[in-house]
Amino acid sequence: MSMAGIYVPPRRRRAVLHRLPAGAKIAALVAAVVAVVAAADARVAVAAAAAAALVHPLCGLGVGPALRTLRALAPFVAAIVLFQWLVGDGATAVRVCGQLLAAALLAAAVTASTRVTEMLELFERLARPLARVGANPRRVALVLALTIRCIPMVASAWRTSREAYLARGLRGRPDAMVVPVIVGLLRSADSLGEALTARGID
Repeated sequence: MSMAGIYVPPRRRRAVLHRLPAGAKIAALVAAVVAVVAAADARVAVAAAAAAALVHPLCGLGVGPALRTLRALAPFVAAIVLFQWLVGDGATAVRVCGQLLAAALLAAAVTASTRVTEMLELFERLARPLARVGANPRRVALVLALTIRCIPMVASAWRTSREAYLARGLRGRPDAMVVPVIVGLLRSADSLGEALTARGID
């Protein structure tokens, strides 16, 4: 992984997604998600989720990014299925979960195949019109890039806290992991702030 923790180097020379520009990948991602949501069909949603999962190994990313995405989404998907099943019907639960998985897996494929610097340049170009109303495109791009960077940081803090929790032999008290996660994130935020200050960014 790269410094950002989400970029995955191509596993073969002809890695199609890695060769595409970031703008084309973002546009395709938005178009695919809009099409799946607009179809509003459980069969289309399931087929889209399956196709999104196949994008990873077929495009030289391996199965790692797809598995990490599915693992992170598993609790949310289970809760959504249960909720939709109770208040709606089975077809709606399948459709909503299929749409969610398709969008998340496609987004994971885009981020795993795009370097943060390339994404930062794209965000800066897209934010240039905001300069007319006084916004700084570079700072807008920096905020978006830091947001992307913080996603694996939170996951890493949670993993570390959970390993320490299990090593202490604790069971049945998941709330005991919350404080260490918050402390770890605050320390990371302090380090990040110092690094930005050292580079003249206030």
